[in-house]
Amino acid sequence: MSLYAIHIRRVTARSIWRSLAVYFIDGAAFFAAAFLAFQLRFDGALPVQYFHSMWLACCVWIAAQFAFFILCGVNRGSWRCTSVHDVIRVALAVSAGSILGTLLVILLVGPYGIPRSIYILDWLLAGLLSLAARVAVRLIADAQIWRGGKGERIRTLIYGAGNAGLALLRELTQNQALMFDVIGFVDDDPSKLRLTLHGVQVLGAGEMLPSLVKKHAITRLLIAIPSADGPQLVRIMKHAADAKVQYKMVPSLGELVQDTELGKQLREVEVEDLLGRQPVQLDMDGIWESVQGRVVMVTGAAGSIGSELCKQIANFCPLSLIGLDVAETPLFYLDREMTKRFPSVVFHPVIGNITNYDNMISVIQDYQPSILFHAAAYKHVPLMEKHAFAAVETNIFGTWNVARAAAEHGVDDFVMISTDKAVCPTSIMGATKRVAEQVIRALQLEGGTKFVAVRFGNVLGSNGSVVPVFKEQIAAGGPVTVTHPEMRRYFMTIPEAAQLVLQAFSMGMGGEVFVLEMGEPVRITDLAENLILLSGLQPGRDIDIQYTGLRPGEKMFEELNLDDENLIPTSHAKILSYVGNHGLSARQANTTILRLQQIIKGRDIIGLVLLLKKLIPDYNPGSLLTEAASSPSHPLPFPKRILTSQGRAEGFGAAKLPPSVLLN
Repeated sequence: MSLYAIHIRRVTARSIWRSLAVYFIDGAAFFAAAFLAFQLRFDGALPVQYFHSMWLACCVWIAAQFAFFILCGVNRGSWRCTSVHDVIRVALAVSAGSILGTLLVILLVGPYGIPRSIYILDWLLAGLLSLAARVAVRLIADAQIWRGGKGERIRTLIYGAGNAGLALLRELTQNQALMFDVIGFVDDDPSKLRLTLHGVQVLGAGEMLPSLVKKHAITRLLIAIPSADGPQLVRIMKHAADAKVQYKMVPSLGELVQDTELGKQLREVEVEDLLGRQPVQLDMDGIWESVQGRVVMVTGAAGSIGSELCKQIANFCPLSLIGLDVAETPLFYLDREMTKRFPSVVFHPVIGNITNYDNMISVIQDYQPSILFHAAAYKHVPLMEKHAFAAVETNIFGTWNVARAAAEHGVDDFVMISTDKAVCPTSIMGATKRVAEQVIRALQLEGGTKFVAVRFGNVLGSNGSVVPVFKEQIAAGGPVTVTHPEMRRYFMTIPEAAQLVLQAFSMGMGGEVFVLEMGEPVRITDLAENLILLSGLQPGRDIDIQYTGLRPGEKMFEELNLDDENLIPTSHAKILSYVGNHGLSARQANTTILRLQQIIKGRDIIGLVLLLKKLIPDYNPGSLLTEAASSPSHPLPFPKRILTSQGRAEGFGAAKLPPSVLLN
């Protein structure tokens, strides 16, 4: 006989013995209920004339109760896991059995053969005794689990006495390997104060956390409010920081469904949680139809947005995916990650420079993409103010090269990643991205390839963004440097940005500028304080915040669209679109590129600023223009201007420039 067969026989034997034990205990409970019902009715002195009726009733009630317990499947569950649902099933089965048994007894002994109170007593006692047996087994099992944990247990408070908090309590109670000793709940709902839930009391509200931690020697706080918004999480973190207690967060439902064991999914609070942004709901069918079975190319593939785009695109089964970037090492790591995470997707890492037109022609001819996402760009505002010519070469010439190569070699869809800094720009970076928007919309007029741009704000945690910088400063002990107390920026997460870019692409008809809904702008000071709190430290006490002033090209706040850009809703709630005057014809775009090439060749910074100002009337060159004006080799025919608190050049507009400096 095989080992498997022996194992099956042993399991079957154990199951039979378990079933016999269960039925014996239930039968004993039913008999005891009927016997006690008679004894209680007559105070233990049962008259002789009721002996026969008692034994008859006992047999009938036991048979009726057993019949409904089997019919309702009461004993299919484990007594060690007795729950409210089991209590309800037992109560219903006992009630049904009592009713049937009563009817049969009345038929056998007559309506007056047994006092009516005995029927009620039997029903109550049968329910209590059968439930008592199950609850006793559950308590013994819990006690064994409780004794089974070895080592020092972590004294814990759960913040949130809602459904998630109760689910977490059950998990921590049953899974003693987690070594959490839940002392109580903390909840801001006054109606829950002093309530006892599953044996654990609600001790107080969030502001009482420091005193509760000290009183009960708490070492860990578990935040069980998955639906909490950013401000609510910040408030909880401040309470935790005041209490000097470590904290973790219960995952959202989307994270939880990947693993049924809630306790094992406790995680650190992330800065993304503080934004309070809801997960993006995508039109999966629309994106699937647009991407599946097609060759897709991503420029700037090794960057934050480009790499996330590659990962998101891979989920929709492209025929192949080309990731182009000039940065060798990041592209090497992206290739390894794509191969590991998406083994069924053919990924081609390609080293290439978008400023080389022949290189772009060669890559597109070799791989023949039908969809091209253009994410390659220079993005750091202050750095580009010092390297304006490099910004033009990459952000304008590079976009022109890729777009022309795409149009000339059969690419069906071209999607450019733009930025909110292209609206009313005060920086060379923003101005070059705005011109890039204009030149691809000019190419749209020639037909063929569909050109669209997607414009959004800062991406949380992207390479070189404010969050990694703040984290480095906090790790070094501070100070955290912020340019201005009132500076605000729009933020979204990297996956959210990439997903909405894909969604916008699937909706594009050609010529649109899509603007992503960015929510409310976030004060950079608030972001810095929240990151300090996430590190378990206190702003101003453990880590200082220093204000350094606006850097070259920076604005106090960003806009997502111009006043004359009438945004219209799309089929997706988080995406708006603008289709208006293209601004440049294809011929004008080509002439502009040639003129810019002459300016770059001559290193003519003043000519560059003036041409950009002509192309973008709302461009307000700040530091770049004033620095150029102070240079004796580049005298300007008009005085230097001063930036206002909004980052706009005060009094500097297209209409106020002398005619002699406007280009024809």
